[in-house]
Amino acid sequence: MIRKNDTEVFRFKQFNVNHGKVAMKVNTDGVLLGAWAEVNGAETILDIGTGTGVIALMMAQRNTNALIDAIDIDESAYLQAKENFELSQWNLRLQVFHTALQNFFPDAKYDIVLSNPPYFIDDFKTGNRQKDIAKHSIALSYHELLSGINRLLSDKGKAYVVIPFFNYSAIQTIAAREGLFVSEVTEVMAIEGKKPYLVLLQLQRNEQPLSRTQMAIQQASGEFTAAYITLTKDFYLKF
Repeated sequence: MIRKNDTEVFRFKQFNVNHGKVAMKVNTDGVLLGAWAEVNGAETILDIGTGTGVIALMMAQRNTNALIDAIDIDESAYLQAKENFELSQWNLRLQVFHTALQNFFPDAKYDIVLSNPPYFIDDFKTGNRQKDIAKHSIALSYHELLSGINRLLSDKGKAYVVIPFFNYSAIQTIAAREGLFVSEVTEVMAIEGKKPYLVLLQLQRNEQPLSRTQMAIQQASGEFTAAYITLTKDFYLKF
């Protein structure tokens, strides 16, 4: 049996993620979203643009009952997520579909919809089509993402996305046009005292008073913050 190179596998406490076949590897953005989103009580969950499947696997670990679907337009990502789901202890509750969001029409709506979407709008392209689709809004714009979420989210459901801080105002405006309102925001700083570079957003159909918090990943000393450790300790081996 050929042993996978360790660089092709990201090891978590309760599952492993093979990511040698995909352009976008396991990254902090996705792990933050998977750890931050509220999943208690959900019976059905959808991960849009699943990539390696890491967020869907985190959902399966955190919610022991939910049925979890995932979709990805990229065939390599679909095959990678399928492999990771089949190797996990939650394989009977995980299902991945090779499809674009625009062509995905399931029989029922979802209690929770999540996405770590492509985010470089009007930025340069790398020349690697697989990586460009994963990182740039070529195949899925924010308008299409939020329209899809609106179509697939149950009436009382909640959606969760992670985006660059500089895109927050744009996505908030687009969401409102779809009847989706930001109810929780966590601004993420790479280092304490620096400007936020990411935002974690919770969206729902009913407009609520906005809850806004901040979190830093590292202290100025280079040590991880207590907040980051608390959020991710159920997943990362280093904690």
